[in-house]
Amino acid sequence: MYDIAIIGGGPAGLSAGVYAARGGAKCCILEEVAYGGQVNQIDHIDNYLGMNGESGMELAEKFSEHAKQHGVEFIRRKVKSVELDGDVKVIHTSRIDVQAKNIIIATGAKPRKSGLEAEERFAGNGVSYCATCDGAFYKDKTVAIIGGGDTALSDALYLSRIANKIYLIHRRDEFRGAKSLQDKIRDCDNIECLMNAKLEDIYGENSVAGIVVNGEKISVDGVFMAIGTQPNNELFVNKVELDKNGYIITDSKMKTSVSGVYAVGDIRNTPLRQVITAVADGAVAAFDALENI
Repeated sequence: MYDIAIIGGGPAGLSAGVYAARGGAKCCILEEVAYGGQVNQIDHIDNYLGMNGESGMELAEKFSEHAKQHGVEFIRRKVKSVELDGDVKVIHTSRIDVQAKNIIIATGAKPRKSGLEAEERFAGNGVSYCATCDGAFYKDKTVAIIGGGDTALSDALYLSRIANKIYLIHRRDEFRGAKSLQDKIRDCDNIECLMNAKLEDIYGENSVAGIVVNGEKISVDGVFMAIGTQPNNELFVNKVELDKNGYIITDSKMKTSVSGVYAVGDIRNTPLRQVITAVADGAVAAFDALENI
């Protein structure tokens, strides 16, 4: 029996583990793939305190080593299902069952993909999913942003202060994002909007050199995909309350609609999905969960 079991070994989960273990809890983290989560895909990190260009893999290793030093138990198993009702929660994995008084969900989210083979090939080499993470690498360069919602418009405005030229490419004739953002886009001289435009390909050799839109080639140095994210919520549908987009709803202490169950990081309804906010979420959830052991 664990005091606190954490599902997901990204920055939010690892942070929760550190705070739980330091608080005297018997704690485990269940992770199927790689500790650190999506941060492992980032080549350089310069927007997290104390980091100055180190790779995401280096940061992930530091996080996981920190958790191990405090006695967090790591369980490398795929979670198949969960039982969240009652005082004792049960996590069913591919081989063992884990029982815990408290569960912290840190399964994250994944970017929606275009379906293009080139998107996968250039991921991390010109194709990015986070303007605030990678925008600084495109100073005075030309980039394309794919999407038409709030994220795409916000990314375009953010990058307009860094890049020389931004192509904002949307498949419909109107943006879905907030009117206030659309007004700011129109006032921005270095943003060119391409409407009714379909991204058909991304080309280059070792890195992105351009894109094909409606049959025409456009030279760009990078492509930011902003067509949405998908929460990794499959285990929790009809188990905890979700918002209309499938993210887990929490209060300020990261509590979900089920007693003893918390959600942290990208899986929850948060206004900012960054390493620094994920780490903060994990600390808040663990601190509160310690009151329940």
